[in-house]
Amino acid sequence: MFTHSEENYLKAIYHLSQQQEGGVSTNAIADKMETKASSVTDMIKKLADKALVDYVKYQGVTLTKKGEKVAIKIVRKHRLWEVFLVEKLNFTWDEVHDVAEQLEHIKSEKLTAELDAFLEYPTEDPHGDPIPDKDGQIKKSKRVTLSEIEVGERCLCVGVHDSSSDFLQYLDNHNIKLGKKMKVLSKETFDGTMVVRLKKKELPLSSRITNNLYVKKI
Repeated sequence: MFTHSEENYLKAIYHLSQQQEGGVSTNAIADKMETKASSVTDMIKKLADKALVDYVKYQGVTLTKKGEKVAIKIVRKHRLWEVFLVEKLNFTWDEVHDVAEQLEHIKSEKLTAELDAFLEYPTEDPHGDPIPDKDGQIKKSKRVTLSEIEVGERCLCVGVHDSSSDFLQYLDNHNIKLGKKMKVLSKETFDGTMVVRLKKKELPLSSRITNNLYVKKI
């Protein structure tokens, strides 16, 4: 059994490790956890004592196989709960993260399995992120950011990189949701600003938006 704090650290290290090669720095973990580097150092020692992480000075922190297994289970529960909250309780996609943060720490494996079955085994959460299956396997999807789409190409919104409430509310305000089709009408060479068509509406999007929106070409 692990504490909520230990699980949160393992999940944070897992997410950070997916974004880079090699070990994760303690400063990066501190930023992710919004805490002091000294607190991270103390926790890393505890996790290392439980064989959940390896730490090499100047090379950073990596999850052991045991640690990665625990982290993936937490991610799986978090994303399943997000699906449940959106599909069954009518939460919006900018509301679910904080609630799922609490629910992900429930220990019952039976509950997780029943939740998965009740939701008919979803493969993606409301933000388009893949949900690990019961064996910890994650289906990789071929997606790119909207900024990589060329003028004249059509694409489908499949996820977000930035899942902050402000960004998700911005997308809602402009009716940009998962499954929405769009066509790139123009792209500025200078700053990357794009104009896209959503049904009959033309919408200008800054590079900050297009770099945080995942799409698939269609």
